[in-house]
Amino acid sequence: MITNIFSIFVLKNTLSMDRLEEKLKILADAAKYDVSCSSSGSKRKNVGGIGDASSSGICHTYTEDGRCVSLLKILLTNHCIYDCAFCVSRKSNDIQRAAFTVEEVVKLTMNFYRRNYIEGLFLSSGIFKNADYTMERLLKIVKKLRLEERYNGYIHLKTIPGASDEMIREAGLYVDRMSINLEMPTEKGLQLMAPEKDHESVKKPLHFINQQIQALKHESKLIKHKPSFVPAGQSTQMVIGATPENDFEIMSVADTFYKDYNLKRVYYSGYIPIQNDHSLLPQIGSKPPLVRENRLYQTDWLLRFYGFQLDEILNPTFQHLDLEIDPKLSWALRNPHVFPVDINTADYKMIIRIPGVGRQSALKIIQARKFGRLHEYQIKKMGIAFNRARHFMRCADSPFQLGYTSMEAVRAKIVQKNPAKAAIVNSSQLNLFS
Repeated sequence: MITNIFSIFVLKNTLSMDRLEEKLKILADAAKYDVSCSSSGSKRKNVGGIGDASSSGICHTYTEDGRCVSLLKILLTNHCIYDCAFCVSRKSNDIQRAAFTVEEVVKLTMNFYRRNYIEGLFLSSGIFKNADYTMERLLKIVKKLRLEERYNGYIHLKTIPGASDEMIREAGLYVDRMSINLEMPTEKGLQLMAPEKDHESVKKPLHFINQQIQALKHESKLIKHKPSFVPAGQSTQMVIGATPENDFEIMSVADTFYKDYNLKRVYYSGYIPIQNDHSLLPQIGSKPPLVRENRLYQTDWLLRFYGFQLDEILNPTFQHLDLEIDPKLSWALRNPHVFPVDINTADYKMIIRIPGVGRQSALKIIQARKFGRLHEYQIKKMGIAFNRARHFMRCADSPFQLGYTSMEAVRAKIVQKNPAKAAIVNSSQLNLFS
């Protein structure tokens, strides 16, 4: 009798684990299309529980100081009431559906963490029934992890558009970062691909979360101990290439969202075709042209960390990024009057505008020139891309002129250094909407 009961118990647990593994495979695969999973910026400390969001450590992301962090990246469910043309989880798509229970997500997170597979959780979900119903379950998960399991590791939670302010506020007390996807860069593009959605439902929670963060910052000046609310800030994501917005339109939206909502990051996700027979979507074969996505990230970096204004890089007369060269080099070639920059006299803000010179290298130059004028052989040792930078800077032993009669000649010289990359770029410069 006891043997039979034990056999039934083992069989039930085996079936349960097999089903859980199947759910994990389905919902982890569905989550891979969301790229906004950075874990930087959190300072949540371990207060006697398990994990530490501020220390180093099944998706990989990178913190601001370069550490690689592993996250369990899953959907609560891939059931969804919406039918967005670009989304793999849309209700009309014929795919295998699954849903975790609250307890299953908590169990997976803790078991994976204890086995040192992960250092944090990235949790998103399709919307089933309605926004509040879905958000309530996401909230239960993060509360159980924090309060019952005493888990102090990193948690990134996707906000559900349309969820109540009360639920968003409570969730913000338990997570490190929140994000909500803008989907398409413009309202017009969103209406084309997802007519049931609008940008206002995204802006409202972004504004609310930003207000809460700013209010707590103000309170911290008056109160010694204040609750932690989304300490790593919030982010958003745009799908690029599914609708015909140009680069100027895309970066104008990103620039506005950075300024209006103090976002930590805007992610640009190159459109990956789910099905190639959809009449609204571009037909791009099996691989999207990812060079454009890379150029948008480089532009984003220049706006956030290099002191560039958007109209310097993109404007109504220059609306498309040059796919052959990076945006800083493109700006430099269009502004020959600024160069060459004398590295022995120029300030930091000007030195980091030299193509091939990064922020760390610029700081090294500033420090090194305190001990004497810098020559080319010294600059080469500072980690800069000298073959590119030498056309735009002057060292102590550089000739007075750049050495080329025009910026076109400089461009040709630089592009010639990497013909293989140019060939890859040219193959991806296809009109997706022809």
